[in-house]
Amino acid sequence: MNLNDSRYFFLCFVLLWIAIGFTVAQIGGWGQLARFYRLSNPFSGESWYLRSGRMRLTMRYRNCLTIGANAQGLYLAVLFLFRFGHPPLFIPWQDIAVKTGETLWWRWTEFRFRQAPGVFLRVFGRIGDEVKSSAGQFWPVENLPAQSQF
Repeated sequence: MNLNDSRYFFLCFVLLWIAIGFTVAQIGGWGQLARFYRLSNPFSGESWYLRSGRMRLTMRYRNCLTIGANAQGLYLAVLFLFRFGHPPLFIPWQDIAVKTGETLWWRWTEFRFRQAPGVFLRVFGRIGDEVKSSAGQFWPVENLPAQSQF
């Protein structure tokens, strides 16, 4: 095999892309969520595409998240190019605690998860309000005291 062959480069690129996807999922917490909340059926509900969010303090998902919601729970998926190690997720509302807040310029909504208490997802702007609207009466109580959160 010639190391200058474009097929060799392509194979190495694909393998590196897959390895990075799985590593990012583990560092950011997506892999931990997938152990408990991997989506097993197609999602039915309102969805918002190409959204951004932050998992834990280390992982930013910029314009690659699909966020969805219905009366049963929260749907999360990553753009297909980044899907390695990031299976679609569905988290029931009873397993979610919500906190909202503001920085100087942005409103944010933070989701915490019962089965993975060290993982959180923070989204910025109106997407939190849109998800809340789709959840309706099933939206978790906001701004829980620290000892009441998961």
